[in-house]
Amino acid sequence: MRAKIIAPALMFLAVGATLLPATAAEARHRHVTHRVWVCENPRHAGNTGTIVGAIGGALVGNAVSSGGGKTGGTLIGAGLGGVAGHQIAKQHAKRNCHYEYR
Repeated sequence: MRAKIIAPALMFLAVGATLLPATAAEARHRHVTHRVWVCENPRHAGNTGTIVGAIGGALVGNAVSSGGGKTGGTLIGAGLGGVAGHQIAKQHAKRNCHYEYR
């Protein structure tokens, strides 16, 4: 008689024990989510802007310069384009913000 009662009780406890951690993890996960204000990293954006600006400035400097001064025009264009690209990308990154749920 005892065996008939103990077997179902053990099955009930085993099933309950497997479901308990899943519900606790789900409950914990629901309460951790927060709304966070996130902005793009200006340093990373500035580095990308520097590279793109330098390449563009070098191309423009090479096209504008004439004769034997093509190397100088390319270097000056790359320098000015790099500085301009860095500043533009940095200002754009400061404005690129949004909310995320974490």
